[in-house]
Amino acid sequence: MSGLTGNGNLGQRRTVAARAKGGLLVLGTFVVLLFVIELFNMVMLRSLNATFGLRPRSADGLLDIFTFPLLHANLNHLLSNSLPLIIFGFLVFLSGLRVFLTALAFSWLGSGLTVWLIGDGGVTVGASGLVFGLFSFLLVRGFINRSWRQILLAVVLFMGYGSILLGVLPIAAGYISWQAHLGGAAGGVVAALLLRRRSRAPGAAL
Repeated sequence: MSGLTGNGNLGQRRTVAARAKGGLLVLGTFVVLLFVIELFNMVMLRSLNATFGLRPRSADGLLDIFTFPLLHANLNHLLSNSLPLIIFGFLVFLSGLRVFLTALAFSWLGSGLTVWLIGDGGVTVGASGLVFGLFSFLLVRGFINRSWRQILLAVVLFMGYGSILLGVLPIAAGYISWQAHLGGAAGGVVAALLLRRRSRAPGAAL
């Protein structure tokens, strides 16, 4: 029996290692893509923002839901989103590609739909809604799954990054889209609810 247990643990470690490598590859590729788009946008004098940024309550704006997180106001804006996007995305990816894609999709759609419905006007760009969605997913899934490991991770993340949750409130600075943050966070919670059984499957990490 001990041999079977050892083989099982070895297989689980290999699964986690494979997910870690996959997560680094996927998140690294995505962030590189964001930087390539940012450089092209700079060359185009930010014209991409006017064309593909999200415009609230406009018919064309519905299509912008799928493009606005890929654009940023400037390089500093992208840099501020990149590190948390990699960290939170990587931690979510450790639970599997399906979990990651589901959390990302709901964060993306939740953020975009909220901006489209209640945005203040103007053009919204940036991946911060994805950051908030992945972060909220990591914060709540442990309580939904009743997993002490995931709860412990949530506590550590909250201690380190919890202050960013103020960004979902209308008191945020005028140039910050609290609607995108709020919608992304709501999407992350919905994803955690939908994935509550799958994320408890054998071999799931964190």
